[in-house]
Amino acid sequence: MTSFDALPTPAVLVNRDKVAANIHRMQATCSAHGVELRPHIKTHKMVAVARMQLAAGARGLTCAKLGEAEAMLPSGVREMFIAHSLVDPGKAPRLAALAAQLDDLRVGVTSEGQMEALSRVAAATGRKLNVMLAVDTGLNREGVRSDEAAVKLATLLARSAHLVLRGLYCHEGHFYGVDPATSADQAEAMISRLDQVRKSIDPQLAIWPGCSVTARVIAEHSAGRVQAVRPGAYMFGDLSLARTTGVMSPADVAVEILATVIDRPEPGLALIDAGSKTFSSDRTPLNLFGAAADGRDINVVRVNEEHGYLRGSEVDSLRIGDRIRLVPAHVCTVINLTDTVIVTDGQQAIGTWLVDARGRTQ
Repeated sequence: MTSFDALPTPAVLVNRDKVAANIHRMQATCSAHGVELRPHIKTHKMVAVARMQLAAGARGLTCAKLGEAEAMLPSGVREMFIAHSLVDPGKAPRLAALAAQLDDLRVGVTSEGQMEALSRVAAATGRKLNVMLAVDTGLNREGVRSDEAAVKLATLLARSAHLVLRGLYCHEGHFYGVDPATSADQAEAMISRLDQVRKSIDPQLAIWPGCSVTARVIAEHSAGRVQAVRPGAYMFGDLSLARTTGVMSPADVAVEILATVIDRPEPGLALIDAGSKTFSSDRTPLNLFGAAADGRDINVVRVNEEHGYLRGSEVDSLRIGDRIRLVPAHVCTVINLTDTVIVTDGQQAIGTWLVDARGRTQ
């Protein structure tokens, strides 16, 4: 065990007990409403955390890239969904090898053109691939935009010799900008929309939405219409979930950045040794890269590569050499910038976890 004062900085701290509590809380909600939990590992990228999710009852894992899926195999996972647009036939051998090690592998179909490319990938694997059809629900990224487009794409899939349609999915990331007071109503409208698309194709298809902002409310409003949810950041949390959207309590956020005050150039400003290579360039709608974990009015308002700029009404209480723990704006990018995280019990360091899928962008 090591005290925080003895750790080199900057460091990413992960509170093990809070992670476990967040995992079990989401799993309990899903289980109570008959909805499978298939968490997205793009946030944590760690076999250690995937094992905790699976042990708690997660049915499978979702990944963004083939490399992430490969990195998660040691977790013991048996079902995976790659929620991304695969088009490169050169990845067929890896895809076939992955499928051979799982009970169920699904990949995303996002458009007619992408389906044609994916068919060539599937043909090169020498096996049929199960696919989930993407539906755009407001993010304006991938996915069919209308019921008619969904039916047309489903008809093409029914004729495919290499692809088998198993369900619908979406990523409702635009809910990060939705007024929390209206999020439940908007989630209900989104579920109804997906259900209508399904009915226009095949009522037996599964529906798998995916976003930490909506996962709990979708499970609660599923009423048998949604078969699985795929949240990513729920077990860690960040300023976006705890402040911007309010879907989790600040006390439940499990990830902090430990930094050292390295200079006080002027009153009202402190510099720390954690910049964009630690926090990333992501920020909240209030343009904060991070905020003091203990609730003090001390915020990261600007970052260079190796420097963070702290301002706020209590920043002048800081002295050079002080340690400060900060909650990042966006946890997903923070985790992908480090090789390991420091596991804590809230008071001191008790171990490390490897970020197994760090940099797995292929």
